[in-house]
Amino acid sequence: MSTSTTPSVLFVCVHNAGRSQMAAAFLTHLGGPRVQVRSAGSAPADTVNPAVVEALAEVGVDISAETPKVLTTEAVQASDVVITMGCGDACPYFPGKRYLDWQLEDPAGQGVAAVRPIRDEIEQRIRGLLAELGIEPAA
Repeated sequence: MSTSTTPSVLFVCVHNAGRSQMAAAFLTHLGGPRVQVRSAGSAPADTVNPAVVEALAEVGVDISAETPKVLTTEAVQASDVVITMGCGDACPYFPGKRYLDWQLEDPAGQGVAAVRPIRDEIEQRIRGLLAELGIEPAA
């Protein structure tokens, strides 16, 4: 469970192989220990999208060891902010949580050139989220 001084954020997309992985990686990279980060999918893939891994590596973020995780009710309950990215009605709703829905292009089946603009948009949204949470991004 998160504490009042350490916000907890859960990113959810269908396969937990692209958008939610990128968002979690950027929040972990930029927020460090000042934020708890989770990601999950309503129907997780077997592996993280290789183009997503490559696109993040280009900006110094290594997610090569990450694996898609299944969305659980417990993960939602333990999070202060739940950010969905195309999971539709598969994401459980609990009163008292802050829910955001980020409309982002799905990187599934796309090459690294198509993933870069999605990656860059996610990074900007993460920087905005950190500002809302009152957390200064790491350099």
